Amino acid sequence: MIRTLLATAAFVVATPAAADTVVVTAAHMLDVGSGRTLDDPVVVITDGRIASVVTRGGARPVIPAGATRIDLVGKTILPGLIDMHVHLTGDARISGYRGLEYTDSFWTVAGVANAQKMLAAGFTTVRNVGAGNYADIGLKQGIEAGYVAGPRIVGAGYALGATGGHCDETEAFPPSFGALPSPGVADTPDGYRKLVRTQRKYGAEVIKICATGGVLSKRDAPGAQQMTLPEMKAVVEEAHMAGMKVAAHAHGKGGIDDAIRAGVDTIEHASLADAESFRLARAAGAWFSMDIYNDDYILAEGAKNGVHEESLAKERVIGRKQRETFRDAYKAGVRMVFGTDNGGVFPAGTNALQFAKMVEWGMPPIEAIRSATIDAADALGRVGQVGTLAVGAFGDIVAVDGDPLADVRLLEQPSAVIKGGVRIR
Repeated sequence: MIRTLLATAAFVVATPAAADTVVVTAAHMLDVGSGRTLDDPVVVITDGRIASVVTRGGARPVIPAGATRIDLVGKTILPGLIDMHVHLTGDARISGYRGLEYTDSFWTVAGVANAQKMLAAGFTTVRNVGAGNYADIGLKQGIEAGYVAGPRIVGAGYALGATGGHCDETEAFPPSFGALPSPGVADTPDGYRKLVRTQRKYGAEVIKICATGGVLSKRDAPGAQQMTLPEMKAVVEEAHMAGMKVAAHAHGKGGIDDAIRAGVDTIEHASLADAESFRLARAAGAWFSMDIYNDDYILAEGAKNGVHEESLAKERVIGRKQRETFRDAYKAGVRMVFGTDNGGVFPAGTNALQFAKMVEWGMPPIEAIRSATIDAADALGRVGQVGTLAVGAFGDIVAVDGDPLADVRLLEQPSAVIKGGVRIR
């Protein structure tokens, strides 16, 4: 524990002077779009964005005098990674009723440490799908203002759900607690419209809904639908009108299918989807974000961390089925993005453990990497900004020792991380 705290305290970044040009060189570069590995890349980053990318055979760029050099000798570089489903302000070691031992502001402090860990692990962009007290929005503002280090955050504020459902913060408490207002709860289409507007008002850039029950909520069934189709349509209509994407927590087929019919952009978990669900997703262009690693952690460590026995029982049923659904969805041509539930469900900064699980369950390494780069950028609505090493994109780079297409587990231990031209130490 002391070692972890010291590591967090020592987290620093090497910051170039304002308006510096940064030149990154390496032995190889993985072009995630083509799937080709190119030699001798030179990436020039100015004011945090990529100004040029040249590989062997291309004309060498003119390097301004005084440019900062980052020479990644012998390394392979690829775009900074994107995790589409994290909970920065959670702690997997504190589950169930144990969370009541901590004051509300504790979780924001935990978020600072988790943000640093995810960035150091190579995840330069994350989508945070639910946080109390708008802590993810505050964390984003702190990172952008330079107070703390962390990834680019696309935050949801409160996750939205039904009374007594998976996103009801007082779902597992007695009536005396249930009388307290749960800021993300509504029970009518108009109620959800108001909640969408409220999240946007306070800085959310994506909306998260809970269309079904969940594993870690104590009193519901993962497959049970908890929002009606009209309610989901109201959320989507309101969010899309404001230019925001919608993510739907949905394990059960009914909630998955209605969420797709409502126009939701990404389906989270998608554990019990079937062939009809796949057909609906393909037709609508919806993405599946499936957290298929964390079952290992929950079943190994959950009881020790305070996870309810009811939740462990649900995980024993859902985990294997979710992985089979992932395999079948990929084979069926459903669009997939990389989403892990990291932070809240398994320890922050170990996001990349999921790559090997995706490959184990049928996805080629290049497709798994694309799901965390160009495909995730597409699902975020930020094509050309993140998830790519191309002119105009943010200068976000991960380096590894070796070929990630031959061993995707290399991504679990990046040898260098650069965000906006700044190397993370």
